[in-house]
Amino acid sequence: MQVCQMKTWGLFVISVFGTLSVFSQIRTEKLIIKPREVFRIDSQSDIIVADTLIMMDSSTIMLNSLRAENYIRAKVIIAGKATGIMGNGANGANGRNGRPGTVASGPCKNAGDGTSGTAGLTGVNGTTLFLYFDKLVINGQLTIILTGGRGGNGGNGGAGGDGSPGTVHCNGGNGGNGGNGGRGGDGGNGGNLIIQSSQAMTIKEWAGSKLIIKNYGGTPGLGGKRGNKGSAGLGPSRKNGKDGLPGTEGTGGVRGKDGVVTFKTN
Repeated sequence: MQVCQMKTWGLFVISVFGTLSVFSQIRTEKLIIKPREVFRIDSQSDIIVADTLIMMDSSTIMLNSLRAENYIRAKVIIAGKATGIMGNGANGANGRNGRPGTVASGPCKNAGDGTSGTAGLTGVNGTTLFLYFDKLVINGQLTIILTGGRGGNGGNGGAGGDGSPGTVHCNGGNGGNGGNGGRGGDGGNGGNLIIQSSQAMTIKEWAGSKLIIKNYGGTPGLGGKRGNKGSAGLGPSRKNGKDGLPGTEGTGGVRGKDGVVTFKTN
């Protein structure tokens, strides 16, 4: 799959988006994305301005995930079959597993506890997209994906160490406690989609057929597994130590919030 990247053409101040802020924009009279080509908005840009934007069959626009909001403004947008605009959030990293407890050297020694797993990271929010146009033609299907990233799973708790053996003079060592499982990360929120056009109400009727919108909240990460208890050290004449306690299971994260779709008529 080819990847196309257009450089930033400069800075401008634009008030149509609600605030007087300085944005970096990609500006061109005609932007044609070839079949199966991926056009990536570079890391310094968050706005595409074109008189005509043509997305040929199986082409894709990748939004700048480093910016919370992206903008596409065109007089005419023509989308072919199986075209897409992608702005989904990245998945959160999984938490680290806890370390197992140590076993002390020598007889009759208590073992160390396992450490707890760390929490999974929260998924990244989907990008919010402002889509402005005078005319949209879809000759197939256009899919816009702004879903939140999945939360990372919590790390597993480390197992408790085993107690060392006892002797005729002392009991076996106690087993270590297991570490707790880490909490699962929350899912990222879905990005919002704002479509503004004189065609807005017609475009709204295309949703679910010619226009597919996916801006769901990310799924939560799973809680980490608890660390197992350490076993007691055994001694003669039942001079045994005590088993450790298992850790607690990590709790799961929370699903991200779904994004909102808004259709505004000029």
